[in-house]
Amino acid sequence: MTSKNFKCEERARAKSQFPKTRARGPKMGAEALPVTANSNNNCSGGEAPLVLGLQASALVDHVARVDWSLLDQLPGERGGSIPVAIEELEHILGEVKTHIISSPDDSLPMKTIAGGSVANTIRGLSAGFGISCGIIGACGDDEQGQLFVSNMSSHAVSLSRLRMKKGPTAQCVCLVDALGNRTMRPCLSSAVKLHPQNYVIQADDLTRADFKGCKWLLLRYGIINLEVIQAAIRIAKQEGLFVSMDLASFEMVRNFRSPLLQLLESGGIDLCFANEDEATELLRCTEGEQKADPEAALEFLAKHCRWAVVTLGPNGCIAKHGKEIVRVPAIGKANAVDATGAGDLFASGFLYGLVKGLSLEECCKVGSCSGGSVIRSLGGEVTPENWQWMYKQMQTKGLTLPDIPK
Repeated sequence: MTSKNFKCEERARAKSQFPKTRARGPKMGAEALPVTANSNNNCSGGEAPLVLGLQASALVDHVARVDWSLLDQLPGERGGSIPVAIEELEHILGEVKTHIISSPDDSLPMKTIAGGSVANTIRGLSAGFGISCGIIGACGDDEQGQLFVSNMSSHAVSLSRLRMKKGPTAQCVCLVDALGNRTMRPCLSSAVKLHPQNYVIQADDLTRADFKGCKWLLLRYGIINLEVIQAAIRIAKQEGLFVSMDLASFEMVRNFRSPLLQLLESGGIDLCFANEDEATELLRCTEGEQKADPEAALEFLAKHCRWAVVTLGPNGCIAKHGKEIVRVPAIGKANAVDATGAGDLFASGFLYGLVKGLSLEECCKVGSCSGGSVIRSLGGEVTPENWQWMYKQMQTKGLTLPDIPK
């Protein structure tokens, strides 16, 4: 049995335990969008995916639990994400071996999987919610690139828009402390040094054909790929797509506020996700320290975006659409093992809700369920057992369960 068929059977088995329930509550902004069962479109043209994720360069995550002494050795703030050179990444990976925290629940002390915020979100949408998804970007022709392709295709993500380019694939070390908080150190510099701008998709690599027929474009704010992001938004709007953007990290917001504000003020972003640190950092930089709280940040984002969402970690989330504001508590926080991917999988659930035309509150509840599912194990990929846990949570709350293709 192939890994893909195994995963489909696991999802079908979970679904059979929790039959679909009728959606409740008022409908919101976007109408329910048709979902195409496109689970076999991994590397061919075929029908356009409903959701297209832009990740300019493929990324592989190395995720491990480590003790605090290693985190104390790293420059930068704990819990943040700071780019490092290949030499530093290799040094950190070497140090992980002597600082790793083993657990009887882990089959491997370190997990190496396809990573990146956008990849995590669309993999979750495809694997856990049955939404047809594709990724647009570039992938190196090395072993890490092969791992990225294998992992994403096994979860039925279309790779027909993924360009294979000569050069190394980007990597990121995700260090998880004893409390489940993660500190990230991404490495793009090796690819830049060896093949300047060749490893990553360029703005002129994008065509309208890449976006035609899709309904949503997902992207993550990043200064290194700003031209690609701008081009993608422009084409997406020409093709009538909704655009969702994640704010990436509080360091990215702090250090590159001006171009971020230009993106928001352009009117091209329909949905914006931010965690509490990113949201308050944005507001602190624009309106001053005294107003830097999540509620005020939500109001600021909602001025520029049709939907604004601020996740609050163990305190749940707040969201605004039009004049409606909702607050939803977190789910599964008592079983948190690793926060890696929590925001990404929250976005998966929230977007599923939008696709299905659920109310704002229901979108947040599904997001809380999916975000809660990924923190129950190491890494940004949800296990079959935790998908089943999520479906049970959704059923308990009277939410529409996914129609997973068999």
